[in-house]
Amino acid sequence: MINQLLSLYSPHYPKILVYMLQASEYKIGPYIAWLHRTKNFNTVSERRTLNLTKPARLLLSALGLGILAQIFAGLLLIYLGIWHHLAGGIVFGVAVLISYPLLWPYLLLIPLLLGRALVDIPTETRAAHQTQDALAQHKSIKIAVTGSYGKTTMKELLLTVLGEGFTVAATPGNKNVTKSHAQFVKGLTGKEDILVIEYGEGAPGDVARFAQITSPTHAVITGLAPAHLDKYKTLAAAGKDIFSVADYLKGEQVYVHGDENVQPFLKKSYKVFDEHSALGWRVSDVTVSLGGTSFNMTKGKTTLKLKSGLIGAHQVAYLSFVAALSRELGMSDEDIKNGIAKTMPFEHRMQPYRLHGAWIIDDTYNGNLEGIRAGTRLLKTLPARRKLYVTPGLVDQGEETEKVHKIIGKLIADAKPDMVVLMQNSVTKYIQEGLKGYKGEIVLEPKPLDFYTNLAQFVAEGDLVLMQNDWPDNYS
Repeated sequence: MINQLLSLYSPHYPKILVYMLQASEYKIGPYIAWLHRTKNFNTVSERRTLNLTKPARLLLSALGLGILAQIFAGLLLIYLGIWHHLAGGIVFGVAVLISYPLLWPYLLLIPLLLGRALVDIPTETRAAHQTQDALAQHKSIKIAVTGSYGKTTMKELLLTVLGEGFTVAATPGNKNVTKSHAQFVKGLTGKEDILVIEYGEGAPGDVARFAQITSPTHAVITGLAPAHLDKYKTLAAAGKDIFSVADYLKGEQVYVHGDENVQPFLKKSYKVFDEHSALGWRVSDVTVSLGGTSFNMTKGKTTLKLKSGLIGAHQVAYLSFVAALSRELGMSDEDIKNGIAKTMPFEHRMQPYRLHGAWIIDDTYNGNLEGIRAGTRLLKTLPARRKLYVTPGLVDQGEETEKVHKIIGKLIADAKPDMVVLMQNSVTKYIQEGLKGYKGEIVLEPKPLDFYTNLAQFVAEGDLVLMQNDWPDNYS
């Protein structure tokens, strides 16, 4: 109790508040919910720290000045109370002096709201109009990429492979909202043959709005899985939003990764691909190792023998589709082979590396149920002296939270790792329920950062460790 109280008066308290707002993506509802469930503010920043961006610096400065002003006012009132022998003045001054930790978490929202109303909304509206005008005049193939998972991977594959035969530009990193689309468009030369634009799907209506702004000629839907269900509430609602890009294109030039969840949304005009076939090509002879993935594609009398640096059979669906689309757009077989050969694991997305003779597969970038399926499947197929699976579970699963995490437990158990390490949080109990019947060792880790920092002491030569998903500080 004393430590909790003292944490409110820590010199780091202002920085912690701004960090909480930043980690909540400056969304007021999640920030306030985090405030209300936090007991000790010194334990808030366990996985990350404040990124001193310009908005963060401005908020931190405003908060610091406000707190200093309140402390000065409190001390002044106490001084005046003592000087004039006013007991009430002393009490009021003490109240002003010690109440700042209770007031400023909420007063901090005032500059945020003012900035949003006076700067962000007008700027975003203007950026949307400028982007819409610029892309309407850009005479290129414009490929929209959206879905619950795999968007950035698909975008980077399209950029890498199509880049062997065309001048291609793609939105950078995971920048997939109106503001980042506008920045991307500003950097275009106008001479690009193909633009690849990733769409985020944070809330209902996003994808339809992005389509209106960016005028795509083609759309790739990477799949549908429980994600962002805190905003969409149901998987069906997420699917409706994601498939709104297909409505924009009137069902033409729409390519869909055929996972089981997309079935209710499919129409005859959509071109469906999976790890067995893509745009009329048959996929066979898939071989997976920690060095990459190879496979063959056959159509009529033509066979393409392809090798990628990506690992996992689940990558074949995307790779074969990109190869097939590249050929459909006129690329040569040789350029396609060269492009596929250049595809390598992306940071924190099924990224393998060696550690003291052990193999670590880092798949800690966000996460979703389909990613868990792919990861546990990969773990099951790869050989190792000892296999370890590490996860905190998934965030933003909404009403599906319990169901999804029980499924995760079953998927882990089916992969039969020798050890399962669960980062303790609110969903751990559901994963454990799904793990019933699992015969290996289960380790509950209360301090994730300590585990990841000391991973080298935890593994031995010949081990294979798969680490999936992340659990930000703003989730309990």
